[in-house]
Amino acid sequence: MRMELRVCQHCYDGTHGNDRKTEITRDMVACAEQIREYKDLINLDAVYITKVEDGEPNEAEALSVVVAGIEGDTVTLRDTQLVIEDADERILVYPEPADILEVLVRNLDQIDQQTRQNVGIELSAEGESMRT
Repeated sequence: MRMELRVCQHCYDGTHGNDRKTEITRDMVACAEQIREYKDLINLDAVYITKVEDGEPNEAEALSVVVAGIEGDTVTLRDTQLVIEDADERILVYPEPADILEVLVRNLDQIDQQTRQNVGIELSAEGESMRT
């Protein structure tokens, strides 16, 4: 199984000026980094974290799936998504930040059950509000 979190570099850096999105993006990356550290405990082969910037071709680091959406009359590529390839080589794509955060936190919960170490991440207030 492989997992790739793709996020907007500007959202992560906070240069878009949307503090809420920055906090949530940083929460997602922190969770993915922690999962990558303990991936063997939940049978993940690899965890990739890709930060994309405007003007980049939105290339995946490992799992070549890109989600699109329609805004007005324009098709746009989503820069934030979680892509998981399961053991049967099915591709699962989560484009919504609330779903992404939920999947990542559930993975951390699974890891937490496999180790004596506390692997949980303290989410921002924005991240916590998405989960309730």
